[in-house]
Amino acid sequence: MNDDASESLARLARTLAHRHDVQVRFASDGPALRGDVIVLPGDLADAASADAAIGYIDMLAARRRFCDLNALAEADASTGFVAEVLEDRRVCERLIDAYPGTVSFLSAMRAQRETNIHTRWHDLSWRDRLRWRIERLLWNEQPSAMERSPTLDAAVNIASDVLRESPASESTQDSVCVASRLVERVRALWAGGINTMMFAVDKDDTPDLESSADSSLSPTSDPFAEPSDGEAAPPPSQRAHIGRPVRSIPITTAFDRIADLTGKGDPGAWRKLRSAARAQTEPLKARLERALKADEQTHWRREQERGELDRPSLARLATAPGYRTPFRLAHIRPGRDAAVTLLIDRSGSMAGRKIELARLCAAAIGDALVQLGFAAEILGYSSIEDPAMRDFHARWLAEGHAPHGYNRFVERLDFEVYKRFDSENMSGLARIECGHENPDGEALSWAADRLLARRAHRRILMVLQDGYPATGDGDPAILRSDLRARIGELSGRGIELIGVGILDDAVETFYPRSIVVEQIQQLPTAAFDALGQTLLSRR
Repeated sequence: MNDDASESLARLARTLAHRHDVQVRFASDGPALRGDVIVLPGDLADAASADAAIGYIDMLAARRRFCDLNALAEADASTGFVAEVLEDRRVCERLIDAYPGTVSFLSAMRAQRETNIHTRWHDLSWRDRLRWRIERLLWNEQPSAMERSPTLDAAVNIASDVLRESPASESTQDSVCVASRLVERVRALWAGGINTMMFAVDKDDTPDLESSADSSLSPTSDPFAEPSDGEAAPPPSQRAHIGRPVRSIPITTAFDRIADLTGKGDPGAWRKLRSAARAQTEPLKARLERALKADEQTHWRREQERGELDRPSLARLATAPGYRTPFRLAHIRPGRDAAVTLLIDRSGSMAGRKIELARLCAAAIGDALVQLGFAAEILGYSSIEDPAMRDFHARWLAEGHAPHGYNRFVERLDFEVYKRFDSENMSGLARIECGHENPDGEALSWAADRLLARRAHRRILMVLQDGYPATGDGDPAILRSDLRARIGELSGRGIELIGVGILDDAVETFYPRSIVVEQIQQLPTAAFDALGQTLLSRR
């Protein structure tokens, strides 16, 4: 910016701060407030960034005017580090009350700050990343995928109730008190004094994990410690792991079991199940069939030498000697050339009414798809501790193997096939029962491999589940990261994924397309409706 523009910013700052001696400077270490000097980021010194620069002026001038800088300075370093964020939000609200037009400039400032943070994300220390996540929460902004990690999610969630008190703060001292409680809470989490498993991550798409040092809580360091020179940027060997999701890897798959139950159920129980399913979804099936037929029959190749007579061409046939193309051929879109897999979570939490309705849902979807001419497969999964695998694990450790990098040690996977693609016998659905745990990522890959082996124009994989992935011997954070990574890979391979949450919204955290069934009796209808919309959609 030229001198006139810089002076205009300085006049604006003096007006907003109600101080005649406020000055404005640009520097690489901005934004900052140093006494009566407002330091703006150096990359804002161009006309294109004028709105963002004014937004920073608004925030820092408001801090100079409405904040008790002495109270902020007297707080200990960690508390002051957080309190400054709380104060900036508080004073901006006061400025907006006085000057409503500042909202647009503050929005431009937040957008520029987001760009700057994303550019430097991998070089930020953990405490700086946490500070940014707190800012996001206070400004009602959603964190991006880059900004997510298990430790950051846990820290923000565990402090969310404290942060909710921040808008009620009426003074800098109030903000310092809130910041002090927040720092205390996060330090307790970091030291292992709080169980992180009771806090679920937010609903957002595909979060990235940080380095292994950030993905576990270490009691040996202070999360708010000032980073030393060179500490903010991780070494190259560690940086290679940043942004790469942690995978859940078993020490062996030799004990996993696959049971093919296709056609092996009680025929009488299946007929009863099918009758109940048709009573619920027959109107939906009829509507879907009409929609598919309408879609297929409205596309024609006209001006053909053979085929069905095209009535609009009859006049031309009578008036144009030598006209030879009065026919049309139906052009059938590959709307029914789709393979569909239904994958059912058989964990212990599905026991009772949930598994009964999951069984009914599978019958409704499988029966309808077969009648409509779609290829369909129905699968289930769970895991359970296996004595033979436990013995193998003990020998494996005795041989000197290290458990680092693995996440399933004594539980085998139990996969069940209730209906194969190549069979229309669905009596096996009557044998859907609960197991124990649910390692969703590994099960998803197993089902997807079977689906990818099927030749089809489209491949759709619907998952019914009622919570987050879990095993008895695995790290929940790794299981979640693993599921996100596998969903991303499968989407990239052309599989259309649908997550159906049964009385639980965890599916919204992972799946690109999801529905949550709040009233369990509506599960078959809701799941079938979601599948129908997917079948009718065009990718």
